[in-house]
Amino acid sequence: MHAPGIWGILVVAVVVILLFGRGKISGVMGEVATGIKAFQKGMKDDDKPAERVTTTADIDAREVDRSKDV
Repeated sequence: MHAPGIWGILVVAVVVILLFGRGKISGVMGEVATGIKAFQKGMKDDDKPAERVTTTADIDAREVDRSKDV
């Protein structure tokens, strides 16, 4: 197998533009950019320590500990 040449790449690009149109392609690229920005913001927020979530298992464990003390 060989890599596609410049003409193959151009044919594929023209077909994609004909099928989807310029407006739809630019809209998709805008959505991709928004997703990347959201991902980067999430990675920055990841540096902050997470809050402890109280679950029913935690509450049950506290009740068991209190009953042992009595």
